[in-house]
Amino acid sequence: MKILLVNPDIPLTFWSFKKALKFISRKAVVPPLGLLTVAALLPREWETKLVDMTTKKLHDRDIKWADYIFITAMFIQRKSADEVIERCHILGKKIVAGGPLFNGIPEQYAQVDHLVLREAEITLPLFVRDIQNGCPRKVYYTHEKADLLQTPIPLWNLIKMKKYAMMSIQYSRGCPFNCDFCDVTTLFGHKIRTKTTEQVLQELEAIYSSGWRDEVFFVDDNFIGNKKLLKTELLPAIIEWMKARKFPFTFNTQASINLADDEELMEMMVQAGFDCVFVGIETPNEECLSECNKVQNKGRDLVACVKIIQRFGMQVQAGFILGFDSDNPSAFDNLIHFIQKSGVVTAMVGLLNAPRGTKLYNRLMNENRLSKESTGDNTDFSMNFIPKMGVEELLNGYKKVVHTIYSPRNYYNRILTFLRELKPGENNKSRYRYCDIKAFVKSVWHLGIIDNGRLSYWKLIFWSLFKKPQHFHLAVTLAICGFHFRSIFQNYGRV
Repeated sequence: MKILLVNPDIPLTFWSFKKALKFISRKAVVPPLGLLTVAALLPREWETKLVDMTTKKLHDRDIKWADYIFITAMFIQRKSADEVIERCHILGKKIVAGGPLFNGIPEQYAQVDHLVLREAEITLPLFVRDIQNGCPRKVYYTHEKADLLQTPIPLWNLIKMKKYAMMSIQYSRGCPFNCDFCDVTTLFGHKIRTKTTEQVLQELEAIYSSGWRDEVFFVDDNFIGNKKLLKTELLPAIIEWMKARKFPFTFNTQASINLADDEELMEMMVQAGFDCVFVGIETPNEECLSECNKVQNKGRDLVACVKIIQRFGMQVQAGFILGFDSDNPSAFDNLIHFIQKSGVVTAMVGLLNAPRGTKLYNRLMNENRLSKESTGDNTDFSMNFIPKMGVEELLNGYKKVVHTIYSPRNYYNRILTFLRELKPGENNKSRYRYCDIKAFVKSVWHLGIIDNGRLSYWKLIFWSLFKKPQHFHLAVTLAICGFHFRSIFQNYGRV
């Protein structure tokens, strides 16, 4: 069998970082880890090729080469995925689809030849068996959860690593919490399932042996879901592995805010090489937190929690949401104040959307408030339900927030607030390479000369050079990211 694995293109979005990637001559943020893992699950005698459309074009000759086209997609990739499916049908090729988009709305993809849904460790072997026996079914589905001990090492040889800003690895699936708007538990459940420490080390070794010496993203939806296992097994092993190889990587991941409660865990993460963590803060409003069942964030000084994590040496990136039923007109100014005070530089503020399968979706459906399918991008000024607050008032307030926090003066001030408090990791010393120097030169031209925020840029550059030289590389990186973030919202008024 000849199998072509296709990752559809991703449009210009908050997390695509397309404008920022041009500064470092990379094409995409992370490789398609799911497809690389799927490829490793296929019979070894099958030929596999991968086309990641975020880094290269999909040509007709690629499609014609294959017996089957395997495609996965998130909702944000739907437009590109639909185009790929149409091209494959025109060329008479059979399509095998899986991943969040097809799991979410399988009934809308009757034109796909085979839907291999849920977790591939369970359903893909069934499809392969039926292909070999000449009797493949239309749909493969299971309610079972995969045993991650059966998850193979991704086939890194299928991609060109130099096209990406970071590599990725998965340690666990599942989340112990139950936020109403989140579909993580719908997909993976509440129970935390993990790979063994040996599996993780083997995956790190595979990335290391491929020549990678940069950032690695643990894609877990909540990396600290099992704190005990992290502290007693995984992190000590990673620390030793990193020491033996002179700290070739830096790590980032996603975690819940209760990370701030565990000093031992934070210290171990920093020792292991973690320098960044994304946290879902959502809102400083207690009533909204109760509404969406974000219990882990309630009764806290959230600004203090952010600062605790950053003082341990990890940058906090954070997600925020507007559009809860409990939001009132003061929500916009309150959120601006929170973001500026906390020093969360990468603050993804989005409008509330209700993914299928979530408690929020079911509640809104019962209230007859659903209006359309979610786009998968909550920063594109769209919602898939009718909000309690007037739509015009909500959109104007949202516009005010994103334009304020990403104005050059406020954005650069936030970088300064963050860097003043960030504790430099002992092992996370900046490695200056040719691409870093090239990125800095580009930033001088685009941000220090052309951009209307050039005075704030130079203030940051000189401050970091003389006050925090160990953070100079990070200061430049964050300045470049700000250029990307401003470009996201430029269609909705000047930022």
